[in-house]
Amino acid sequence: MIRLDTAAITVPVDEIPDLLIPAFVDTVLMVTIVMAVVLVVGVPLGALVHNLAPGGLFENRVFHQPLSWVISIGRSLPFLVLMTAIIPFTRFVTGTNIGIAAAVVPMSIAGIAFFTRIVENSLRSVPSSVVDVAKASGGSNAQIVWTAQIPEALPNIVGGLTINTIAMIEYSTIAGTIGAGGLGYVAVTYGYQRFDHAVMIATIIVLVITVALIQIVGDALVRTLTPEKSRRVNR
Repeated sequence: MIRLDTAAITVPVDEIPDLLIPAFVDTVLMVTIVMAVVLVVGVPLGALVHNLAPGGLFENRVFHQPLSWVISIGRSLPFLVLMTAIIPFTRFVTGTNIGIAAAVVPMSIAGIAFFTRIVENSLRSVPSSVVDVAKASGGSNAQIVWTAQIPEALPNIVGGLTINTIAMIEYSTIAGTIGAGGLGYVAVTYGYQRFDHAVMIATIIVLVITVALIQIVGDALVRTLTPEKSRRVNR
């Protein structure tokens, strides 16, 4: 058997940007699609789980417990295990088990489970007096959720969204193991399999800078959305 010396295969330093830029675009595309799905599904699902719980607007233990268990299962599974376990479902939905489309399915499931818990916990922090005032004003359950609970919890939700986005970047790198593209694929193919340390270091630098920028923007949004009175109390 002929053994290829993969250690000798390296990318010239001046060609690394040409390798990383398309991979970065693929990562941004994956995370953007996933976070759009997470927002659309996670916010109403989190509000539903919160208000089905004891003390919620429409308390119902029969629906709350199984729904909560399903979310907990999706939240507790390591992403690599989840991604592997649902390959048949991913193939059914997308027609493939490789590439960006195949990565979006397990990433969305994991992201929704994670973000739903964040929304649920954020809504728990809303003072009961806010809900009482909304009820006294004659608001329906849907109106109370969207005009009282969620706006009051918005800073915490945005903070959780920042954490979730960073987690999805991490998951996108894991998805590189199934050929999903992005920075994870570059790190695995060039940095790990070919022992190209220059590519690996460059990939790490791009990921660190990206995560730092997302955290800065997220923190700024939270400060903007937090009422001045609350900021003074927290100081």
